[in-house]
Amino acid sequence: MNTRTGADKRQRCTWPGENPLYIAYHDEEWGVPEFDDRALFEKLVLDGFQAGLSWITILKKRENFQRAFDGFDPQEIVRYDDRKIEALMNDTGIVRNRAKIIATIGNARGYLEIMEQEGFSAYLWNFVDGRALQPAPLTMRDVPAETELSRAISKDLKSRGFRFCGPTIVYAFMQAVGMVNDHLTGCFRHSECAALAAKA
Repeated sequence: MNTRTGADKRQRCTWPGENPLYIAYHDEEWGVPEFDDRALFEKLVLDGFQAGLSWITILKKRENFQRAFDGFDPQEIVRYDDRKIEALMNDTGIVRNRAKIIATIGNARGYLEIMEQEGFSAYLWNFVDGRALQPAPLTMRDVPAETELSRAISKDLKSRGFRFCGPTIVYAFMQAVGMVNDHLTGCFRHSECAALAAKA
């Protein structure tokens, strides 16, 4: 099994390595079913900022992102003007990528439109009929970079004005918010996240 034994003797997925911040994220957040609209928006935006970078880079800057983007409040973000964009481009605490910053404003607009129609959480979870997928991967080779479903969600998001939401980004997002439980079966969090999904 493609897991790692931690200092606490627990078996984990290998990807967090030995970084305490990454291990905490793996143990406490990754794969936990998330149904809060705003939290889902935040994670989708952060996954978009991750494009071309490692997730640990974003994780280390997450508090700075939350501050810079007004707690990822879409109502605030849609009002961002050129002055705010320039301020963000000068903020060394975040990833300063103009295209991604501008995309976030458009994503907030798309989010608000979906919220008016059905709610962002309901919209996303409807793609999996409200239940987390449980593929039970044995090794990292069993975990895909994207799936037919992530391609379908990506296409639909793009049709609604979202950007930086390609199939690979969407699949990483699905894993992070528990729409799919991709903890390896040998990882102690696999069964725990499956139990959380069953209760949701």
